[in-house]
Amino acid sequence: MIDESVLERVLGAATKGGASFAEVFAEDKRSSSAVLDDGKVEELTSGRDRGAGIRVVVGESTGFAHTADLSEASLIATAEIAAAAARGSGSGTTVVDLSKTSAPRPNVVQLLPGDVPKARKVELLTRANEVARSQGSAITQVMVRYSDSRRRILVANTDGTFADDDQVKTVFSISCVATGDTGMQTGRESVGHTVGFELFDQVDVEELARNAANRAITKLAARPAPSGQMTVVIGSGGGGVMFHEACGHGLEADLVAKGASVFANRIGEQVASPLVTLVDDGTMGGEWGCFAIDDEGRPAQRNVLIQDGILVDYMWDGLRARKEGRASSGNGRRQSYQHLPMVRMTNTYLLGGEGDKDSIVADTESGVYIAHLGGGQVNTATGDFVFGMTEAYLIENGEITEPLREGNLIGNGPEVLLNIDAVADDFAMGPPGTCGKDGQGVPVGDGVPTLRVHGLTIGGTAA
Repeated sequence: MIDESVLERVLGAATKGGASFAEVFAEDKRSSSAVLDDGKVEELTSGRDRGAGIRVVVGESTGFAHTADLSEASLIATAEIAAAAARGSGSGTTVVDLSKTSAPRPNVVQLLPGDVPKARKVELLTRANEVARSQGSAITQVMVRYSDSRRRILVANTDGTFADDDQVKTVFSISCVATGDTGMQTGRESVGHTVGFELFDQVDVEELARNAANRAITKLAARPAPSGQMTVVIGSGGGGVMFHEACGHGLEADLVAKGASVFANRIGEQVASPLVTLVDDGTMGGEWGCFAIDDEGRPAQRNVLIQDGILVDYMWDGLRARKEGRASSGNGRRQSYQHLPMVRMTNTYLLGGEGDKDSIVADTESGVYIAHLGGGQVNTATGDFVFGMTEAYLIENGEITEPLREGNLIGNGPEVLLNIDAVADDFAMGPPGTCGKDGQGVPVGDGVPTLRVHGLTIGGTAA
Protein backbone atom coordinates (compact mmCIF):
# COMPACT_ATOMS: atom_id res chain seq x y z
CA MET A 1 0.00 0.00 0.00
CA ILE A 2 2.85 2.40 0.99
CA ASP A 3 6.56 1.65 0.57
CA GLU A 4 8.59 1.14 3.71
CA SER A 5 11.07 3.89 2.71
CA VAL A 6 8.20 6.36 2.31
CA LEU A 7 6.83 5.45 5.73
CA GLU A 8 10.24 6.09 7.29
CA ARG A 9 10.40 9.56 5.74
CA VAL A 10 6.84 10.36 6.83
CA LEU A 11 7.59 9.33 10.40
CA GLY A 12 10.72 11.44 10.26
CA ALA A 13 8.67 14.47 9.24
CA ALA A 14 6.19 13.74 12.03
CA THR A 15 8.91 13.84 14.70
CA LYS A 16 10.74 17.02 13.65
CA GLY A 17 9.16 18.99 16.45
CA GLY A 18 10.33 16.64 19.16
CA ALA A 19 7.52 14.10 19.23
CA SER A 20 7.78 11.15 21.58
CA PHE A 21 5.69 8.95 19.31
CA ALA A 22 4.33 9.00 15.79
CA GLU A 23 2.22 6.55 13.83
CA VAL A 24 0.92 6.06 10.30
CA PHE A 25 -2.26 4.03 9.86
CA ALA A 26 -3.23 3.33 6.25
CA GLU A 27 -6.43 1.63 5.18
CA ASP A 28 -7.97 0.41 1.93
CA LYS A 29 -11.51 -0.88 2.38
CA ARG A 30 -13.84 -2.26 -0.28
CA SER A 31 -17.41 -3.20 0.55
CA SER A 32 -20.63 -4.29 -1.10
CA SER A 33 -24.19 -4.83 0.06
CA ALA A 34 -27.55 -5.95 -1.21
CA VAL A 35 -30.96 -5.46 0.40
CA LEU A 36 -34.21 -7.12 -0.58
CA ASP A 37 -37.33 -5.53 0.92
CA ASP A 38 -40.91 -6.52 0.19
CA GLY A 39 -39.69 -8.94 -2.47
CA LYS A 40 -37.73 -6.28 -4.37
CA VAL A 41 -34.04 -5.52 -4.53
CA GLU A 42 -33.97 -2.06 -2.96
CA GLU A 43 -30.21 -1.67 -2.66
CA LEU A 44 -27.24 -3.04 -4.53
CA THR A 45 -24.12 -1.05 -3.77
CA SER A 46 -20.36 -1.26 -3.69
CA GLY A 47 -17.74 1.20 -2.60
CA ARG A 48 -14.14 1.85 -1.72
CA ASP A 49 -12.57 4.06 0.91
CA ARG A 50 -8.80 4.48 1.29
CA GLY A 51 -6.52 6.87 3.10
CA ALA A 52 -4.18 7.30 6.01
CA GLY A 53 -4.40 8.77 9.50
CA ILE A 54 -1.27 10.11 11.19
CA ARG A 55 -0.96 10.46 14.95
CA VAL A 56 1.78 12.41 16.72
CA VAL A 57 2.31 12.52 20.49
CA VAL A 58 4.26 15.32 22.17
CA GLY A 59 4.22 15.04 25.94
CA GLU A 60 0.57 14.73 26.96
CA SER A 61 -0.70 16.21 23.69
CA THR A 62 -1.84 14.20 20.68
CA GLY A 63 -2.16 15.61 17.18
CA PHE A 64 -4.07 13.76 14.50
CA ALA A 65 -4.69 14.38 10.80
CA HIS A 66 -5.86 12.21 7.93
CA THR A 67 -5.81 12.25 4.14
CA ALA A 68 -7.34 10.28 1.29
CA ASP A 69 -4.23 10.95 -0.82
CA LEU A 70 -1.55 8.30 -0.24
CA SER A 71 1.19 10.09 -2.21
CA GLU A 72 4.40 10.81 -0.34
CA ALA A 73 3.93 14.56 -0.56
CA SER A 74 0.43 14.37 0.89
CA LEU A 75 1.49 12.01 3.68
CA ILE A 76 4.38 14.29 4.69
CA ALA A 77 2.10 17.33 4.67
CA THR A 78 -0.44 15.45 6.80
CA ALA A 79 2.32 14.40 9.21
CA GLU A 80 3.42 18.01 9.57
CA ILE A 81 -0.14 19.10 10.33
CA ALA A 82 -0.51 16.41 13.01
CA ALA A 83 2.88 17.35 14.48
CA ALA A 84 1.97 21.03 14.56
CA ALA A 85 -1.23 20.17 16.42
CA ALA A 86 0.71 18.26 19.08
CA ARG A 87 3.94 20.25 19.19
CA GLY A 88 5.43 21.52 22.36
CA SER A 89 9.00 22.46 23.11
CA GLY A 90 11.95 20.55 21.69
CA SER A 91 13.24 19.83 18.25
CA GLY A 92 15.05 17.22 16.22
CA THR A 93 14.10 14.36 14.00
CA THR A 94 13.75 10.76 15.12
CA VAL A 95 15.29 8.21 12.78
CA VAL A 96 13.03 5.19 12.58
CA ASP A 97 14.21 1.73 11.59
CA LEU A 98 11.04 -0.19 10.73
CA SER A 99 10.97 -3.89 11.43
CA LYS A 100 8.28 -6.07 9.86
CA THR A 101 5.95 -7.56 12.47
CA SER A 102 4.56 -10.96 11.61
CA ALA A 103 1.29 -11.94 13.27
CA PRO A 104 -0.56 -15.17 12.47
CA ARG A 105 -3.79 -14.74 10.55
CA PRO A 106 -6.65 -16.20 12.58
CA ASN A 107 -8.22 -17.78 9.49
CA VAL A 108 -7.69 -18.32 5.77
CA VAL A 109 -10.23 -16.93 3.31
CA GLN A 110 -11.19 -19.48 0.66
CA LEU A 111 -13.40 -17.38 -1.62
CA LEU A 112 -13.13 -13.59 -1.73
CA PRO A 113 -16.64 -12.10 -1.83
CA GLY A 114 -15.45 -9.59 -4.42
CA ASP A 115 -14.94 -12.50 -6.84
CA VAL A 116 -18.56 -13.65 -6.48
CA PRO A 117 -21.10 -12.32 -9.04
CA LYS A 118 -23.75 -9.99 -7.61
CA ALA A 119 -26.46 -12.25 -9.06
CA ARG A 120 -25.33 -15.06 -6.77
CA LYS A 121 -25.60 -12.80 -3.73
CA VAL A 122 -29.07 -11.62 -4.74
CA GLU A 123 -30.13 -15.25 -5.18
CA LEU A 124 -29.42 -15.83 -1.48
CA LEU A 125 -31.73 -12.96 -0.60
CA THR A 126 -34.49 -14.17 -2.89
CA ARG A 127 -34.35 -17.71 -1.53
CA ALA A 128 -34.51 -16.56 2.06
CA ASN A 129 -37.43 -14.22 1.33
CA GLU A 130 -39.46 -16.99 -0.30
CA VAL A 131 -38.87 -19.44 2.54
CA ALA A 132 -39.74 -16.85 5.21
CA ARG A 133 -43.02 -15.94 3.53
CA SER A 134 -43.92 -19.60 3.08
CA GLN A 135 -44.07 -20.08 6.86
CA GLY A 136 -47.58 -18.67 7.02
CA SER A 137 -49.91 -15.87 6.00
CA ALA A 138 -49.12 -14.05 9.25
CA ILE A 139 -45.74 -13.03 7.78
CA THR A 140 -46.44 -9.61 6.26
CA GLN A 141 -42.98 -8.09 5.90
CA VAL A 142 -39.57 -9.55 5.14
CA MET A 143 -36.27 -7.73 4.78
CA VAL A 144 -33.10 -9.61 3.86
CA ARG A 145 -29.63 -8.07 3.83
CA TYR A 146 -26.24 -9.29 2.61
CA SER A 147 -22.96 -7.42 2.95
CA ASP A 148 -19.26 -8.07 2.71
CA SER A 149 -16.06 -6.12 3.12
CA ARG A 150 -12.34 -6.46 2.58
CA ARG A 151 -10.25 -4.19 4.78
CA ARG A 152 -6.51 -4.02 4.27
CA ILE A 153 -4.53 -2.06 6.83
CA LEU A 154 -0.91 -1.04 7.31
CA VAL A 155 0.56 0.32 10.54
CA ALA A 156 4.01 1.87 11.04
CA ASN A 157 5.24 3.79 14.06
CA THR A 158 8.34 5.19 15.73
CA ASP A 159 8.59 2.15 18.00
CA GLY A 160 9.69 0.30 14.87
CA THR A 161 6.37 -1.44 14.24
CA PHE A 162 5.64 -2.27 10.62
CA ALA A 163 2.65 -4.58 10.25
CA ASP A 164 -0.28 -5.27 7.97
CA ASP A 165 -3.51 -7.26 7.90
CA ASP A 166 -6.16 -8.32 5.39
CA GLN A 167 -9.59 -8.64 7.01
CA VAL A 168 -12.49 -10.13 5.04
CA LYS A 169 -15.99 -10.18 6.54
CA THR A 170 -19.28 -11.59 5.28
CA VAL A 171 -22.67 -11.14 6.95
CA PHE A 172 -26.27 -12.14 6.22
CA SER A 173 -29.42 -11.15 8.11
CA ILE A 174 -33.17 -11.50 7.80
CA SER A 175 -35.96 -9.68 9.66
CA CYS A 176 -39.59 -10.79 9.55
CA VAL A 177 -42.78 -9.11 10.77
CA ALA A 178 -45.81 -11.17 11.70
CA THR A 179 -49.21 -9.51 12.07
CA GLY A 180 -52.06 -10.84 14.20
CA ASP A 181 -54.48 -10.05 17.02
CA THR A 182 -51.65 -8.82 19.26
CA GLY A 183 -50.43 -6.42 16.60
CA MET A 184 -47.06 -6.78 14.91
CA GLN A 185 -44.21 -8.92 16.19
CA THR A 186 -40.69 -9.27 14.79
CA GLY A 187 -38.22 -12.08 14.43
CA ARG A 188 -34.63 -11.74 13.33
CA GLU A 189 -31.69 -13.97 12.52
CA SER A 190 -28.20 -12.95 11.52
CA VAL A 191 -24.87 -14.60 10.92
CA GLY A 192 -21.54 -12.97 10.25
CA HIS A 193 -17.93 -14.13 10.35
CA THR A 194 -14.48 -12.97 9.40
CA VAL A 195 -14.46 -15.31 6.41
CA GLY A 196 -15.19 -15.13 2.70
CA PHE A 197 -18.19 -16.29 0.70
CA GLU A 198 -17.46 -19.83 1.85
CA LEU A 199 -19.63 -18.84 4.82
CA PHE A 200 -22.59 -20.15 2.85
CA ASP A 201 -21.06 -23.61 2.63
CA GLN A 202 -21.78 -23.88 6.38
CA VAL A 203 -24.78 -21.57 6.76
CA ASP A 204 -28.22 -22.46 5.38
CA VAL A 205 -30.02 -19.19 4.60
CA GLU A 206 -33.31 -21.09 4.31
CA GLU A 207 -32.98 -22.31 7.88
CA LEU A 208 -32.23 -18.75 9.03
CA ALA A 209 -35.37 -17.58 7.22
CA ARG A 210 -37.55 -20.26 8.83
CA ASN A 211 -36.22 -19.45 12.30
CA ALA A 212 -36.76 -15.70 11.90
CA ALA A 213 -40.30 -16.12 10.56
CA ASN A 214 -41.32 -18.68 13.18
CA ARG A 215 -39.91 -16.52 15.97
CA ALA A 216 -42.16 -13.65 14.83
CA ILE A 217 -45.19 -15.96 14.52
CA THR A 218 -44.57 -17.49 17.96
CA LYS A 219 -44.55 -14.05 19.56
CA LEU A 220 -48.05 -13.38 18.21
CA ALA A 221 -49.35 -15.96 20.68
CA ALA A 222 -47.02 -14.89 23.47
CA ARG A 223 -48.30 -13.51 26.73
CA PRO A 224 -47.11 -10.14 28.05
CA ALA A 225 -43.99 -10.51 30.16
CA PRO A 226 -44.48 -10.35 33.93
CA SER A 227 -42.82 -7.76 36.14
CA GLY A 228 -40.70 -8.19 39.21
CA GLN A 229 -37.50 -9.71 40.52
CA MET A 230 -36.95 -13.22 39.23
CA THR A 231 -34.47 -15.98 38.55
CA VAL A 232 -33.29 -15.81 34.94
CA VAL A 233 -31.74 -18.53 32.80
CA ILE A 234 -29.88 -17.12 29.78
CA GLY A 235 -29.50 -19.49 26.84
CA SER A 236 -26.29 -20.48 25.10
CA GLY A 237 -25.09 -17.72 22.75
CA GLY A 238 -28.11 -15.56 23.50
CA GLY A 239 -26.96 -13.20 26.23
CA GLY A 240 -23.39 -12.27 25.44
CA VAL A 241 -24.39 -8.68 24.69
CA MET A 242 -25.23 -8.17 28.37
CA PHE A 243 -21.69 -9.07 29.44
CA HIS A 244 -20.21 -7.05 26.59
CA GLU A 245 -22.11 -3.92 27.56
CA ALA A 246 -22.53 -4.19 31.33
CA CYS A 247 -19.13 -5.71 32.16
CA GLY A 248 -16.79 -5.50 29.17
CA HIS A 249 -16.86 -1.71 28.75
CA GLY A 250 -16.06 -1.29 32.43
CA LEU A 251 -12.87 -3.30 31.85
CA GLU A 252 -11.52 -0.96 29.15
CA ALA A 253 -8.47 0.82 30.54
CA ASP A 254 -9.40 4.28 29.25
CA LEU A 255 -12.75 4.22 31.07
CA VAL A 256 -11.00 2.89 34.17
CA ALA A 257 -8.51 5.79 34.05
CA LYS A 258 -11.35 8.31 33.71
CA GLY A 259 -13.09 6.91 36.78
CA ALA A 260 -16.00 5.90 34.56
CA SER A 261 -15.84 2.23 35.49
CA VAL A 262 -17.24 0.36 38.44
CA PHE A 263 -14.21 -1.96 38.19
CA ALA A 264 -11.59 0.77 38.72
CA ASN A 265 -8.81 -0.08 41.21
CA ARG A 266 -10.16 -3.58 41.82
CA ILE A 267 -7.43 -5.80 40.32
CA GLY A 268 -7.07 -8.89 42.49
CA GLU A 269 -10.55 -8.57 44.02
CA GLN A 270 -13.40 -11.04 43.86
CA VAL A 271 -15.80 -9.32 41.46
CA ALA A 272 -17.81 -12.32 40.27
CA SER A 273 -18.96 -15.79 41.16
CA PRO A 274 -16.12 -18.38 41.18
CA LEU A 275 -17.95 -19.94 38.22
CA VAL A 276 -17.16 -16.90 36.05
CA THR A 277 -14.15 -16.58 33.77
CA LEU A 278 -14.48 -13.67 31.32
CA VAL A 279 -12.21 -13.53 28.26
CA ASP A 280 -11.62 -11.07 25.42
CA ASP A 281 -10.05 -12.85 22.47
CA GLY A 282 -9.10 -11.26 19.16
CA THR A 283 -7.49 -14.50 17.96
CA MET A 284 -10.73 -16.52 17.58
CA GLY A 285 -10.48 -17.68 13.98
CA GLY A 286 -13.47 -16.70 11.89
CA GLU A 287 -15.34 -14.82 14.62
CA TRP A 288 -16.68 -11.35 13.95
CA GLY A 289 -14.22 -9.52 16.19
CA CYS A 290 -11.02 -11.35 15.18
CA PHE A 291 -7.94 -10.01 13.38
CA ALA A 292 -4.21 -10.62 13.03
CA ILE A 293 -3.20 -7.17 14.32
CA ASP A 294 -5.14 -4.42 16.02
CA ASP A 295 -5.30 -0.93 14.55
CA GLU A 296 -2.04 0.01 16.26
CA GLY A 297 -0.12 -2.90 14.74
CA ARG A 298 -0.08 -5.09 17.86
CA PRO A 299 -0.79 -8.80 17.38
CA ALA A 300 -4.23 -9.93 18.52
CA GLN A 301 -4.27 -11.59 21.95
CA ARG A 302 -6.42 -13.77 24.15
CA ASN A 303 -6.83 -11.78 27.36
CA VAL A 304 -8.32 -13.28 30.51
CA LEU A 305 -10.04 -10.42 32.35
CA ILE A 306 -11.79 -12.25 35.19
CA GLN A 307 -10.40 -15.63 36.30
CA ASP A 308 -12.61 -17.79 38.55
CA GLY A 309 -14.33 -14.65 39.77
CA ILE A 310 -11.11 -12.65 40.40
CA LEU A 311 -10.44 -9.49 38.35
CA VAL A 312 -6.97 -10.04 36.85
CA ASP A 313 -6.58 -7.38 34.15
CA TYR A 314 -8.11 -4.69 31.97
CA MET A 315 -7.97 -4.24 28.19
CA TRP A 316 -5.30 -1.86 26.89
CA ASP A 317 -4.48 0.12 23.79
CA GLY A 318 -0.95 1.27 23.02
CA LEU A 319 -1.17 4.86 24.26
CA ARG A 320 -2.79 3.98 27.57
CA ALA A 321 -0.35 1.11 28.07
CA ARG A 322 2.66 3.44 27.42
CA LYS A 323 1.45 5.75 30.18
CA GLU A 324 1.24 2.84 32.60
CA GLY A 325 4.58 1.36 31.59
CA ARG A 326 3.13 -1.92 30.35
CA ALA A 327 2.41 -3.71 27.09
CA SER A 328 -0.71 -3.27 24.99
CA SER A 329 -3.20 -6.14 25.12
CA GLY A 330 -3.99 -5.78 21.40
CA ASN A 331 -7.22 -3.84 22.02
CA GLY A 332 -6.40 -0.61 20.14
CA ARG A 333 -9.13 -0.29 17.53
CA ARG A 334 -10.60 2.41 15.29
CA GLN A 335 -13.51 2.67 12.90
CA SER A 336 -11.39 3.88 10.00
CA TYR A 337 -8.28 5.83 9.06
CA GLN A 338 -10.26 8.98 9.88
CA HIS A 339 -10.42 8.07 13.57
CA LEU A 340 -8.02 7.81 16.47
CA PRO A 341 -7.65 4.37 18.06
CA MET A 342 -9.02 3.68 21.52
CA VAL A 343 -9.47 0.72 23.83
CA ARG A 344 -12.12 -1.58 22.37
CA MET A 345 -13.30 -5.16 22.86
CA THR A 346 -12.91 -7.91 20.24
CA ASN A 347 -14.71 -11.18 21.02
CA THR A 348 -15.83 -11.09 24.66
CA TYR A 349 -17.28 -14.16 26.30
CA LEU A 350 -17.81 -16.29 29.40
CA LEU A 351 -16.13 -19.66 29.43
CA GLY A 352 -18.35 -22.72 29.68
CA GLY A 353 -18.70 -24.59 32.95
CA GLU A 354 -19.50 -28.14 33.93
CA GLY A 355 -23.28 -27.90 34.24
CA ASP A 356 -26.01 -29.13 31.92
CA LYS A 357 -28.63 -26.86 30.35
CA ASP A 358 -31.54 -29.19 30.94
CA SER A 359 -30.52 -29.74 34.55
CA ILE A 360 -30.20 -26.00 35.17
CA VAL A 361 -33.72 -25.40 33.83
CA ALA A 362 -35.13 -28.40 35.71
CA ASP A 363 -33.58 -27.05 38.92
CA THR A 364 -35.30 -23.68 38.45
CA GLU A 365 -38.73 -23.74 40.04
CA SER A 366 -39.92 -20.52 38.42
CA GLY A 367 -38.39 -17.73 36.41
CA VAL A 368 -37.71 -16.62 32.86
CA TYR A 369 -35.67 -18.31 30.15
CA ILE A 370 -34.09 -15.80 27.74
CA ALA A 371 -33.05 -17.28 24.42
CA HIS A 372 -32.00 -13.95 22.90
CA LEU A 373 -31.33 -10.49 24.29
CA GLY A 374 -31.63 -7.40 22.11
CA GLY A 375 -30.18 -3.93 22.35
CA GLY A 376 -30.16 -1.84 25.45
CA GLN A 377 -28.48 0.82 27.55
CA VAL A 378 -25.77 0.67 30.20
CA ASN A 379 -24.08 3.07 32.61
CA THR A 380 -20.42 1.95 32.74
CA ALA A 381 -19.78 3.96 35.91
CA THR A 382 -22.40 2.01 37.86
CA GLY A 383 -22.99 -1.08 35.72
CA ASP A 384 -26.76 -0.50 35.63
CA PHE A 385 -28.37 -1.79 32.43
CA VAL A 386 -31.62 -2.33 30.56
CA PHE A 387 -31.87 -4.81 27.66
CA GLY A 388 -34.80 -5.87 25.54
CA MET A 389 -35.76 -9.55 25.53
CA THR A 390 -36.24 -10.50 21.88
CA GLU A 391 -37.05 -14.15 22.65
CA ALA A 392 -38.06 -15.28 26.12
CA TYR A 393 -40.21 -17.90 27.86
CA LEU A 394 -41.63 -18.62 31.28
CA ILE A 395 -40.06 -21.28 33.45
CA GLU A 396 -42.68 -23.07 35.53
CA ASN A 397 -41.96 -26.06 37.78
CA GLY A 398 -38.61 -26.60 36.11
CA GLU A 399 -39.93 -26.51 32.54
CA ILE A 400 -39.80 -23.93 29.75
CA THR A 401 -43.44 -23.10 28.94
CA GLU A 402 -45.18 -20.07 27.43
CA PRO A 403 -43.44 -17.53 25.18
CA LEU A 404 -43.25 -13.94 26.41
CA ARG A 405 -43.31 -10.58 24.65
CA GLU A 406 -42.76 -6.93 25.47
CA GLY A 407 -40.27 -7.44 28.26
CA ASN A 408 -37.01 -5.88 29.40
CA LEU A 409 -34.18 -7.26 31.49
CA ILE A 410 -33.05 -4.80 34.18
CA GLY A 411 -30.07 -5.20 36.47
CA ASN A 412 -26.52 -4.30 37.41
CA GLY A 413 -23.47 -5.86 35.74
CA PRO A 414 -21.34 -6.41 38.86
CA GLU A 415 -24.33 -7.85 40.71
CA VAL A 416 -25.08 -10.19 37.82
CA LEU A 417 -21.49 -11.48 37.92
CA LEU A 418 -21.79 -12.21 41.64
CA ASN A 419 -25.24 -13.82 41.38
CA ILE A 420 -24.44 -16.43 38.72
CA ASP A 421 -24.89 -19.80 40.42
CA ALA A 422 -24.89 -22.24 37.47
CA VAL A 423 -22.93 -22.38 34.21
CA ALA A 424 -23.44 -25.07 31.55
CA ASP A 425 -20.96 -26.67 29.19
CA ASP A 426 -22.74 -25.55 25.99
CA PHE A 427 -20.82 -22.36 25.15
CA ALA A 428 -21.71 -20.65 21.87
CA MET A 429 -20.99 -17.32 20.24
CA GLY A 430 -23.90 -15.06 19.43
CA PRO A 431 -24.69 -13.08 16.28
CA PRO A 432 -22.29 -10.43 14.93
CA GLY A 433 -22.43 -7.01 16.52
CA THR A 434 -21.23 -3.45 16.09
CA CYS A 435 -20.00 -1.77 19.24
CA GLY A 436 -20.41 1.99 19.49
CA LYS A 437 -18.11 4.13 21.64
CA ASP A 438 -17.35 7.84 21.38
CA GLY A 439 -18.96 7.99 17.94
CA GLN A 440 -17.01 5.04 16.51
CA GLY A 441 -18.36 1.63 15.56
CA VAL A 442 -16.24 -1.53 15.29
CA PRO A 443 -17.20 -5.19 14.69
CA VAL A 444 -17.33 -7.31 17.85
CA GLY A 445 -18.43 -10.76 18.91
CA ASP A 446 -19.80 -12.08 22.20
CA GLY A 447 -20.83 -15.41 23.61
CA VAL A 448 -22.06 -17.28 26.68
CA PRO A 449 -22.97 -20.77 27.76
CA THR A 450 -26.34 -21.37 29.38
CA LEU A 451 -26.20 -19.76 32.82
CA ARG A 452 -28.50 -18.90 35.71
CA VAL A 453 -28.67 -15.59 37.55
CA HIS A 454 -30.73 -14.81 40.64
CA GLY A 455 -32.30 -11.49 41.46
CA LEU A 456 -32.70 -9.88 38.05
CA THR A 457 -35.67 -7.63 37.36
CA ILE A 458 -38.07 -8.29 34.50
CA GLY A 459 -39.86 -5.20 33.27
CA GLY A 460 -42.99 -6.48 31.61
CA THR A 461 -46.45 -5.23 30.65
CA ALA A 462 -48.57 -7.94 32.26
CA ALA A 463 -51.26 -6.60 34.53
